[in-house]
Amino acid sequence: MQSTYSHITENKRATIFVMFGFMVVISFIGWFIGEFYFDGAGVSFIGLAMVFSGISSFISYYNSDKIVLAISGAKEVDFNDNPELYHLVENMCIAAGLVTKPKIYLIEDSAPNAFATGRDPQHAVICFTSGILSKLEKRELEGVIAHELSHIINYDILLMSIVSILVGTITLMADWFTRGIFYGGNRRRSSNSESGLNGIILIVGLILVILSPIIATLIKLAVSRRREYLADASSAMLTRYPKGLADALVKISGDTEVLEAANGATAHLYIANPLKGGHDGFFSSLFNTHPPVQERVKKLLSM
Repeated sequence: MQSTYSHITENKRATIFVMFGFMVVISFIGWFIGEFYFDGAGVSFIGLAMVFSGISSFISYYNSDKIVLAISGAKEVDFNDNPELYHLVENMCIAAGLVTKPKIYLIEDSAPNAFATGRDPQHAVICFTSGILSKLEKRELEGVIAHELSHIINYDILLMSIVSILVGTITLMADWFTRGIFYGGNRRRSSNSESGLNGIILIVGLILVILSPIIATLIKLAVSRRREYLADASSAMLTRYPKGLADALVKISGDTEVLEAANGATAHLYIANPLKGGHDGFFSSLFNTHPPVQERVKKLLSM
C-alpha cells in the first residue's frame, strides 16, 4: 500500500495534470466557438476562454468551501455546541498528526452523511448531518471522521474541488455553444475550396463540444470513486478498526431518508451517495458518484 506522502504527491501531480488537460479542452471549445460561429475569431475566443476559466478557478479555489457550505445550509459548530463531537475530531486529528484542526459544520438533516471540503489542511472543513451524529455509535463515527480527515491529509479535497470547478466551466461553455446553434450564431463563410475541410472540422468539433461535458463528468466521478477507496483504507489504518467504518457505511447506505441539502454538484463530496435511487448496470455505474458500498465494506473487512 502506498504511503500517505505518496498519496499527497500523487494528488498534487494529478491536480496539475487535470488542470492542464481541462485548460486545453476549454481553449479548444473557445477557439471552435469563435472560429465557426463568430467570423473566424477563434484566437480571440481562446483568450476569452482562458481568462474566464482562470477567474472562475481563482474565485472557486479560495471560496469552494464557503460555496459548498452555503449550498448545503451548514452552520459552524463550536465546543459549547457539541463538546463530544469536538473532542472526537480533536482526538482523531492528534492520532493523524494533523496540526490544524478542521472547522466543524453541521447540517440539520436526519439523513446520515458527512463530507470534507476546503483547499488544504490549513483551510479544511468537516461537515456532518445531525442524522449521522444521532444514528452512529462512537466507533462508527470515529471511522467516518478518520475517512474525512484522510481526504484532507491526502489533498483529495483540493483535487476534487479543482476537478469540479473545471467540469462546471466546460459544461457552461458547451451550453453557450449549443445555445448559439439554436439561436443563430454567425456561421463563418468559406470559399468553395475550404468548405469541405471546414465542414469536417465543424462536424468533429461539434461532436467533441457536445460530448466534452459528459466525458469531463465521467472523469470527475472516476476520480471521486478512486479517492473513496483510498480514504477508506487510510481510515482503517488510522483507527486500527476497519469494522467501525464498514458498519457506518452499511448504516448510511441503508438509511432510506433523502438528504435534501445535497444535489448533483455536491453529491460526490459525501462519504456515501446522498442521492437515493441508484441503479445497477455498467452504464448507470459510470455515473455513480461513489463505488458500491458492498465493495467498500468487503475491502474494509478484509484488512
